[in-house]
Amino acid sequence: MRVSVLCPYSLSTPGGVQVQAMGLARALRAIGHDARVIAPCDGPPPEPGIVTVGSSAGIRSNGSISPVAAGRDVTRRTLDAIAAFGPDVLHLHEPMVPGPTVAALLGSDVPSVGTFHASSAKGINWYRFFGRPVRSASRQLSVRTAVSEEARTSAEHVIGGHFWLVPNGVEVERYAKADPWPTDGTPVILFVGRHEPRKGLGVLLDAFEGLDREATLWITGEGPETEAMQARRIPAVLWLGTVGEVEKAARLRAATIVCAPSLRQESFGIVLLEAMAAGAAVVASDIAGYRNVARSEQDALLFPAGDVDALRARLRLLLDDGARRAELVAAAERRAAQFSMERLAERYLPVYEAAVARGRP
Repeated sequence: MRVSVLCPYSLSTPGGVQVQAMGLARALRAIGHDARVIAPCDGPPPEPGIVTVGSSAGIRSNGSISPVAAGRDVTRRTLDAIAAFGPDVLHLHEPMVPGPTVAALLGSDVPSVGTFHASSAKGINWYRFFGRPVRSASRQLSVRTAVSEEARTSAEHVIGGHFWLVPNGVEVERYAKADPWPTDGTPVILFVGRHEPRKGLGVLLDAFEGLDREATLWITGEGPETEAMQARRIPAVLWLGTVGEVEKAARLRAATIVCAPSLRQESFGIVLLEAMAAGAAVVASDIAGYRNVARSEQDALLFPAGDVDALRARLRLLLDDGARRAELVAAAERRAAQFSMERLAERYLPVYEAAVARGRP
């Protein structure tokens, strides 16, 4: 089968949707299907098998900044890439976000699968902003999928219709076999994500400041809160900035604990799966999106979102109790295997076949 995987977000910027689009294409190729990715890139494509439709601009959406590309040139390049490849099916990640996914949905007659990732209690900004045109465009999808119940509920609230539930995946070997980043032997707590209010970095810094244990805190990413957070000058905190996928995997592999303290708007815990695959113990906030992945006290230690004292207690427990940490890591590695990208590719094949059989509505 020939599959065009389209992503509206720049592949040059770290993000969960981008990781899913590229990882799924690689997994499809590994099992004998021809999969190409069409997306914006700010510079050369990060790997073979990608057609870039132009550079991106940051647009505020759903509590974050989305690196999207839209306009006539993007539409033309998208449709040209589809025509040149001749796919059997289009897989549109976030199909209602302006850019290549919308261009493909409205400008091509190839059967399409739309995967909805975002989650928000107030609905999704793009969908609410465009209103009726979004609902009309969504009818062009042959099949709709969502990565979690939260994502499905958010999309159903605006556009309605039936959604297949197909969770995200993780490239297990990419993380399990990564070379660990060098350390001096001090236990490492790792944060991966943007520095914006919904990610809860301030909660982690508060917990770490009073931890009273020997540990180093690695913080990747950047965002609107970076400058203010760095100004606190908390000892033993290393600010790494934006890191590439290879370095991220190496740091996950070296981490003692990976902490995901998000407060809201997480539809699926991709970073949790990556940490589990890498062999790190996971401490995460007890929110619906993370419960899709982590079972409390089995695969990870969860804490009430925003509760500094509870987070600090769980970090102390895992730093003090190597046996408990090892139990969590072993269970988490088994859990990550259940979400392997290879399994995800196999799950999508009948979805693609259903889309092709249905055609364009």
